Amino acid sequence: MIRIIALLILVIPGFLAGVGIKWMRDMLFGILQSPFPALWMQFMAGFLLFIGGLGFVAGFIFRRDRKYNKVQAKFQEKK
Repeated sequence: MIRIIALLILVIPGFLAGVGIKWMRDMLFGILQSPFPALWMQFMAGFLLFIGGLGFVAGFIFRRDRKYNKVQAKFQEKK
């Protein structure tokens, strides 16, 4: 059950990062999505979603690996 919850926690930010990539790609092709009045706003929103989603997933994986001592010595917690 814990693994399913962890998967759901990772799927939502991963989906948001995917939406961010799509918005940035649409801006490059000049396709304006409905909630945005300008292309640059769409790109910025997509960039923020992408960075936020990627950062959350990366932080989640890093924290898990740190918990099980699967990181390099310089990243391990100091006791």
